Amino acid sequence: MLARRPTRRSRTRRSTARDPAEDLRAIAFALERSGEGSYRVQAFRQAADTVAGLGATALAAHLAAGTLTHVPGIGAVTAACVAESIAGQEPSYLRRISAPEPTALRAELRGDCHSHTSWSDGSHSVEEMAVAAMELGHEYLAVTDHSPRLTIARGLSAVRLAEQLDVIGAVNRVLGRRMRVLAGIEVDILADGTLDQAGDLLDRLDVVVASVHSGLREASPRMTRRMLRAVRDPRVNILGHCTGRLRSERGNRPESAFDAEAVFAACAEHQVAVEINSRPERLDPPSRLLKVAVDAGCLFSIDSDAHAPGQLDWLDNGCARAERAGVPTDRIVNSWPVGRLLRWSRRLR
Repeated sequence: MLARRPTRRSRTRRSTARDPAEDLRAIAFALERSGEGSYRVQAFRQAADTVAGLGATALAAHLAAGTLTHVPGIGAVTAACVAESIAGQEPSYLRRISAPEPTALRAELRGDCHSHTSWSDGSHSVEEMAVAAMELGHEYLAVTDHSPRLTIARGLSAVRLAEQLDVIGAVNRVLGRRMRVLAGIEVDILADGTLDQAGDLLDRLDVVVASVHSGLREASPRMTRRMLRAVRDPRVNILGHCTGRLRSERGNRPESAFDAEAVFAACAEHQVAVEINSRPERLDPPSRLLKVAVDAGCLFSIDSDAHAPGQLDWLDNGCARAERAGVPTDRIVNSWPVGRLLRWSRRLR
């Protein structure tokens, strides 16, 4: 059920014996991390599956005959990568994809508290995301798909969320002690500050990330009241991407206006972690607000907000920002062992 995913170490491993399918998956992972289009990522993943299905004998025969590109799903670029891999060389395509230098703080993180799967607007299954996280060295990964009001992202109804809980349980039984998938949600903070999911279901979850996805241009007093009500809800663990800003080639979305001192003071009082979102187009909160949260005594969660396996490796973005802002490591909840994390997240349920 669980397919193997590449580790960071697989990008630099050099050996006389290489697995061409694993090298192709490593390229797909690295492309995903660097923000390449999904069509290119999928081409390498499809080629990896095709190569794995051929078997060593058939693969060698195609290479000898020069007919590998005749196999559906394998093109000239992926065929060249396979040839290099079979020859014991790291594919040149893989060498060209740069990986960020890990920060010192990155080594302290044990998991990720915000990720998405194909149950909402992610591209891969719970199983695939779990294996990718495990191969990156995570001890746990919270699956936090969207809540029902966010229809554009296929938010989970109460029925679908309950079904997902069963799937997460099944994945954890397969993983055993190797890694833990935490049941979670990224729940919308509605216009009145209430949460967009049934309370009894929220009580069953390990991690609740609460985020604003609508009405982002509200006046500051109204947005502040909205966020304060959510932060004071005992089910909320993490305040997600608090300003809602976006900065990308497709355009920018400005920050939402709110009283940061009041909201972060409430986060500190109620032990709600402020998310340091690692998505390149978010990097939320901005540096000036991150320093306000540090001074307020807040807890933090450095999250990838990943929607695909390669994006799980974005945590370095958030770690670099946390280091610059002087965030104490012990106040970063996903630097904690899973037992401590769960005692904190479930303390009021």
